[in-house]
Amino acid sequence: MSKAYVSFFLLSVSLFLQPGNSFGQQAKADRPNIIFILADDMGYGDLGCYGQRLIQTPNLDAMAKQGLRFTQFYAGTAVCAPSRSSLLTGQHTGHTPIRGNKGVEPEGQWPIPDSAITIAEVLKKGGYVTGDFGKWGLGPVASTGDPIKQGFDKFYGYNCQSKAHNYFPDHLWENDTRVDFPGNKPPLFSDYSADLIQQKALSFIKEQKDKPFFLFLSYTLPHAGLQAPKGDSLLAKYKKLFKEEEQPIPDEMWTGKGYQPQSFPRAAYAAMVSRLDVYVGQVLQKLREYGIDKNTLVIFSSDNGPHKEGGNDPAYFKSSGPFRGIKRDLYEGGIREPFIAWWPGKIKAGATSDYAGAFYDLLPTFAELAKQPQPKGIDGISIVPALLGQKNAPAHPWLYWEFHEQGGKQAVRMGKWKGVKLNAAANPNGPIELYDLQTDVAEKNNVADKHPDVVAEIKKIMQEQHRESPDFPLFAKPADVN
Repeated sequence: MSKAYVSFFLLSVSLFLQPGNSFGQQAKADRPNIIFILADDMGYGDLGCYGQRLIQTPNLDAMAKQGLRFTQFYAGTAVCAPSRSSLLTGQHTGHTPIRGNKGVEPEGQWPIPDSAITIAEVLKKGGYVTGDFGKWGLGPVASTGDPIKQGFDKFYGYNCQSKAHNYFPDHLWENDTRVDFPGNKPPLFSDYSADLIQQKALSFIKEQKDKPFFLFLSYTLPHAGLQAPKGDSLLAKYKKLFKEEEQPIPDEMWTGKGYQPQSFPRAAYAAMVSRLDVYVGQVLQKLREYGIDKNTLVIFSSDNGPHKEGGNDPAYFKSSGPFRGIKRDLYEGGIREPFIAWWPGKIKAGATSDYAGAFYDLLPTFAELAKQPQPKGIDGISIVPALLGQKNAPAHPWLYWEFHEQGGKQAVRMGKWKGVKLNAAANPNGPIELYDLQTDVAEKNNVADKHPDVVAEIKKIMQEQHRESPDFPLFAKPADVN
């Protein structure tokens, strides 16, 4: 990272922390711009404002201090593609079209069908300019799932989530045009995708600042591989701070296949989280600079719990916070996520909410803010009242998830109760674990035997909310997709 970039980082933090710093006339439109920032494989406990002590996240901590921090908000499920499908369609994973990370050749994942109605389509119909910058993973270029066929005017980044495991790719996509990076070959690897994606995103904000826009920042950070650009000052800082023992790596040169070996995996993961924090600070500062911060709702979250790939050590960072589980678990650590909402003048600064919501609530929320009708057949409810701090905001009687890897899993959150079923594909009528989150947030004590009536109610919800999919069968045959 250059000295100029570090200086800009420090300046952006300084400016962002100054209350009321605005340049220009605030727009007074009755429909806000909407920015949804999605981290990739970041845990509930990876941010300072959620208890992190080893990784520095000053911009996101300030965002929480100036906005609303949710403590009981959930992803769509515990892995990338179906969590994003739930987010974009407003449907839980018993109904949403994409329920697993099923790849297709030569590049991409199983596509969202034409029949799906996404957040981008709803907002575009309402006159919003829409953009997605980062990782897609919901359909190859030119398929029905191509982002530009699912309501996005502009896309830049990785179409295929498997390609996103490498931050020095040989290509990215700009809409349906392939952008090649001939410099990303051994031993150079000069073009760092996360920085390229951020530059495009900031340009989008500048270009659309005078129009209503929806910006989906589907960042790849801090998903493995654990990679940083050459000369990265953040990596150097954490190497010095952690005094981490250097990990041996193979002698042969990395060719770009698989996760790049990392000699300092802890420092690298921390640097990637901090880099994402820098990006968030830059986005919020641009909103202030253009005088549109008071007419822009910004929400930050993560698609699922922390990963263990590529040498990452979530236990070291306590990335799951006080919760059990990581990515691919339907225990709290796999699906309960950081969720911060920021909207100066609209959202009360420094507030905390225990409202229990999930990704599939965002479509109806954004539709309400954009004054657009909600599509039929969605599972979410608008959380606008909760965002604005209104008392008695409408709440879910329960939340539902399913997960199609590792033999299939189902989970229900119902008030203080959490039910989890494992090995669901092979044993649909198998036992349900029951936890009282009010007294056992770490889900250590299975109390199913003591509350058969609660278990029976959760079982009924699981049976009723799963709708079998021919593309992603759960009970018709075991579905264990990598």
